[in-house]
Amino acid sequence: MMSPQAPRIRALFRAPLEWWEEQDAFLKDGVLALVLALLAFVPTLSTIGAQIGDLPERPASALSVALTAAQTLPLAARRRWPAGCLAVAAAAFAAYQALGFATTFGSLGLYLALYSAGAHQVRFRRGLAGVVSAGYAVLALVLDRLGSPLGIADHLAFYLTLAVFWMVGSTVRTRRAEEAQRRRLATELATAAERARIASELHDVVTHHVTAMVVQADAAQFLLTSAPDKASEGLSAVSDTGRRALTELRYLLGVLEATGESASADRAPTLGRLGDLVEQARRSGQPVEFSEQGERRAQSVDVELAAYRVVQEALTNAMKYAAGQKTQVLIGHGEKHIEIKVTTDRPSTVPAAAPALRKPDPAGGRGLAGLRARVRMVNGELKAGPRTEGGFEVHATIPSKPVTE
Repeated sequence: MMSPQAPRIRALFRAPLEWWEEQDAFLKDGVLALVLALLAFVPTLSTIGAQIGDLPERPASALSVALTAAQTLPLAARRRWPAGCLAVAAAAFAAYQALGFATTFGSLGLYLALYSAGAHQVRFRRGLAGVVSAGYAVLALVLDRLGSPLGIADHLAFYLTLAVFWMVGSTVRTRRAEEAQRRRLATELATAAERARIASELHDVVTHHVTAMVVQADAAQFLLTSAPDKASEGLSAVSDTGRRALTELRYLLGVLEATGESASADRAPTLGRLGDLVEQARRSGQPVEFSEQGERRAQSVDVELAAYRVVQEALTNAMKYAAGQKTQVLIGHGEKHIEIKVTTDRPSTVPAAAPALRKPDPAGGRGLAGLRARVRMVNGELKAGPRTEGGFEVHATIPSKPVTE
């Protein structure tokens, strides 16, 4: 479950983390630029590289070394300043080709700069592509004036090669953006689902306990006039119900805060605490019979909580719509399923939440409708409705997921 403090924590550490990631990327790019610059002076690699013009070859000089360095070393900033990196590398490559120096491995820096601009440039992408294309056209004209034997087809083929590296970078950028969008949508969906689950939890806790307290308070008020000596028992029941409500609300707040001890699992409602629900209903004046069949085994938290909420919601409806009528709670512990049946004997009006089982509640669903969704989350099934022989029944079947020690 996502903590509401998580955004604050992420904001606190985001700046240092982003700075560290940026420095790490700069370091890696710096190593790449340095290695490429050194490889440019390895004789066996001199035949590998980008070359256009086929002008008469000039001997190496300090200027050729400087231009080679200018084609490689700017790659250290290829992610931080992709446009600047491309501008320096492209200008150095153009000058190197126009002066007729021998091909070097360092000329591959132009290809990497084009890829980096396509992958990392954020603003003025079309403008940058236009400037680079115009610059290449000027280089082709200059090479032609200097006596290059290459024709239009050769220059066009080289231009298309350069365009491929830009497009590969653009494709990587697009996929990266799509992946970020998918992660953002997944986070939003998870957050919405968690909010809905918390709303359902709050509904179950508040509705059940408040209903019990209202019934108990009404009973105590009646006893004040008819049997004052028993009124204290009713008031004590109201007090105990309030404490249980506070305990469960603290548990929910602990889960929201996700701070370890405050979200301790021993506060979570479990099958072992169904007796407390039954006793609470009895103290509210509801005659409840409770029985279990089979061997109870510790289940996963989601199964325990779903089963607990089924009984809680069913008893809440019984107290609201069949107050004072006999209610039976049966829990069957099987090897593969947990079966829950809660029935009332008196023919009663179908609870207002029950029709939502047949038609989705446009407001999002609460009560039995929300309970049905909860049971489905653990691959279970919930049925609720009037019985043919009279009364009302809630029947849930939940797959068993025993906790292995």
